[in-house]
Amino acid sequence: MSDPSHALEKAVAEFRRIFQRLETEAGVRDQSRKHPHEFVRELADAGFGRLRVPIAQGGFGVDLPTLFRLLAEAGKADSNIPQILRGHFTAVEILRHADDPDIGDHWLRRIAEGAVFGNAQSEAAGTSPDFGISTRVHEVDGRRVVSGTKFYSTGSLFADYIRVAVADDDGKRWFAVVPARHPGVTHAEDWDGIGQRLTGSGTTVFDRVPVEENGELGRFKENLRSLPAFVQLVHLANLAGIAHSLVDETVAVVRSRTRTSLHALSEQATEDPEVLGVVGRLHTRALTVDSLLRTVAEGLEAADRDGSQQAYTANYIDVSAAQIAIVEAVLDAATIAFNAGGSSAVRESAHLDRHWRNARTLASHNPVIYKPRVIGAFVVNGVAPQSSYDRGRRSQEGRQQ
Repeated sequence: MSDPSHALEKAVAEFRRIFQRLETEAGVRDQSRKHPHEFVRELADAGFGRLRVPIAQGGFGVDLPTLFRLLAEAGKADSNIPQILRGHFTAVEILRHADDPDIGDHWLRRIAEGAVFGNAQSEAAGTSPDFGISTRVHEVDGRRVVSGTKFYSTGSLFADYIRVAVADDDGKRWFAVVPARHPGVTHAEDWDGIGQRLTGSGTTVFDRVPVEENGELGRFKENLRSLPAFVQLVHLANLAGIAHSLVDETVAVVRSRTRTSLHALSEQATEDPEVLGVVGRLHTRALTVDSLLRTVAEGLEAADRDGSQQAYTANYIDVSAAQIAIVEAVLDAATIAFNAGGSSAVRESAHLDRHWRNARTLASHNPVIYKPRVIGAFVVNGVAPQSSYDRGRRSQEGRQQ
C-alpha cells in the first residue's frame, strides 16, 4: 500500500510547479482576459481538488490549516484560482457531511478521480425576494430537470459538474448536481467586476438540464455548521496570497529601478530608506495576514472536532474579526506598494493595479462593513450571528403563510 503522506508530498511539489507557471503570466492574463482553463485542469489532474477528500475515497484527507495554506499559495500565483475553486471545495465539505453517505461517497470518489465542481447558488438582485430561489426543479418525461438563471456562478465555467441551489414545486430548497457541459447550460461569461476578472463569476442559464444520478445533495438545513466560516476563509486565504504577491512584485520593481526621486537619500532604489520602508511595511502586512489566517483555520479545525454550535459560533466571530483585519491590511498594502516604484509602477504593463482591484473585489464578498457590529453584538450581548439559512427559512415560512 502506498504511503498517503508521500503521495501528498509528491502532489504538493507538482502543485507548486503549476503555481510557478501560473504566476509567470498572471498579470498578462488579467489584462487580456484570458481564462486559466488549462491550469484549473492541470491542478485537478494533479490532485488539488481532492485535498479534503478522505483517504478512504481516494483523496489526501488534509486538515483545514493545510488546505488554506495551499489555497494561499495558489492565490499568490493567481488570485482567480482559489475563487474559481471555492465552490468546488465547498461542495467537498458538503459531501463530507452528506445526509446520505452513499451519495457523499459517490461524488467524493468522482472528485478523487479529477472531477471539478462549480457553484450556481446566488441569483441576481430582483430575481426572487428575500434570498429566495426562482430556479426550479420539475419533471420532463419522468426525469427531474433544472431550469433557471444564476448569477455569481463562480467556477461553473471551468467545471465538470455544477452544484445548483434549486426549489421544487412545494418551495423546498436543496442542492442539485447537474452536468456543466450539457447543451442546456449556457455560460454567459458576462462577469464585469473590476477585479477577479477571470473567475467566470457571471450568469449561467439552465434550460431543462437533467439532475445527475445521485444528484440530490440534501435539503437546505443547518447540517453543516462549519460552512459560513469555511467559505469566508477561502477568500481570506486568497487575500493572504495577494499580500505575498505584492511583496514579491514590489521587490522586483525596486530592484529594476534605475533612478530615484530628487529628494531621495540614495541614488540606488535598493538603498533608499523610504523605499525600503515601503517593502518593510508590505512584509509586515503579509506576516500579519498569515498569522490571522493560520489562527482562524486552526480554530475551525478545532470547532469541527468539538462539534458544538457554541464552538462554531465562537470561530465564526473570530473569522469575522480576521476578515476585518486582513481586508484592511491587504488593501493598505495594495495601495502603498506603488510608493516603492515611482510613476512607472502605475503603467498597465506593470500590472500592480490588479492586486488592489482583486483585493477590493474579494473584500466585497460577505461585506466586511457588517462584521464589526456582528462581533460587538456577540461580545456585548451574546447575540449569535444570523445565518443565510435563518433568513431563507423565514422567507420560505412567510410565503407559506
